[in-house]
Amino acid sequence: MSRLGHTRDKIYKTVARQLHGVVPCWVCGEHVTREAATLEHIQPLSEGGNSHAENLAISHEICNGQRHAAGQVPASATLPGRVQRRHAATAGAGKA
Repeated sequence: MSRLGHTRDKIYKTVARQLHGVVPCWVCGEHVTREAATLEHIQPLSEGGNSHAENLAISHEICNGQRHAAGQVPASATLPGRVQRRHAATAGAGKA
């Protein structure tokens, strides 16, 4: 297992233990299964972030990718640094 894989598993287990088995995605807030978990840099490396444990969080792979896709995912109005949840972003899209 890679070093990042080991770190991901360690963080996942710690969060699961602290939150009684529920591991929320740092981006969308929904539960992340162990198989779907990826590491998210809270402050991106491109913006001066690092890979220390304090700057890492668990997220879904798709949420991690969407968060970093420039201009494609709206920011959450209520949760700084997170994206607007998909169902909230699309719910009002068809209304005019």
